[in-house]
Amino acid sequence: MTPRTATLIGLTAILMWSLLSVMTVATGRIPAFQLAAMTFAIGGLVGLLTWIGRGEAAKSLRQPLVVWAVGVGGLFGYHALYFLALRFAPPAEAGLLNYLWPLLIVLFSSFLPGERLAVHHVIGAVLGLIGTVLLFAGNTSGFAPGAVPGLVAAFIAAFVWATYSVLSRRLKAVPTDAVAGFCLATATLAAVMHGVLETTVWPETTLQWLSVIALGIGPVGAAFYAWDIGMKRGDIRVLGAASYATPLLSTGFLIAAGFAKASANIAIAAVLIAGGGLIAAKDMVLRKR
Repeated sequence: MTPRTATLIGLTAILMWSLLSVMTVATGRIPAFQLAAMTFAIGGLVGLLTWIGRGEAAKSLRQPLVVWAVGVGGLFGYHALYFLALRFAPPAEAGLLNYLWPLLIVLFSSFLPGERLAVHHVIGAVLGLIGTVLLFAGNTSGFAPGAVPGLVAAFIAAFVWATYSVLSRRLKAVPTDAVAGFCLATATLAAVMHGVLETTVWPETTLQWLSVIALGIGPVGAAFYAWDIGMKRGDIRVLGAASYATPLLSTGFLIAAGFAKASANIAIAAVLIAGGGLIAAKDMVLRKR
């Protein structure tokens, strides 16, 4: 596989993730951990199906404990928080807070060996912060008290995913096939948490069932495999910069589907967050090979 092909595959993950919000909201009132269990089980099955005819693929599960901790901790921790956020907070605001993760990836990666925090990283971080503050300041009607936990969960989720992504870059030797194991382990943990904390609520309409299946196949399934391939074999600079288009696309899909209302505040916040990310990732795009 050429770097160009791997980069294109990685870009499909960004497109799929931009549909995560609208698909999650379309699943109805399924409890967060139950939804995570259902969709990650489907996502894991997607990976297992690619093992057909490749007996050696199962060996990818033989990884050190730290690899499993990073893989399962990142997937389970992030999505449990994200699904929770979309259940309690307005989807557009929760989505934009959550999509600080591309900016955080740039900031966190700058502290890795051989990297440094430059002025444009700081400028990008400040613009992203201004964008998130605008979400609160621009809501003149105020957030309902019950929405606060969801907004906090969305913010923490951004940190979890950024940490997972940066640590994954240090585990390049781990094959993409291992992601199937991470998904199935995440589904198991989510099912346990669901049994302890939640009451089962099954989808009530055909649209909700189809949304669950589509969520598991795409944003909570194929996207992880595509991102893994892109990060390990493609142009990471291009993929990092392209990630900042996700909040704009995600909010647009929410508005188009009728789950959020267009407003100047959301538009300006989205531009600030995306623009801050692009500035912070300047060296990822302009740095010479």
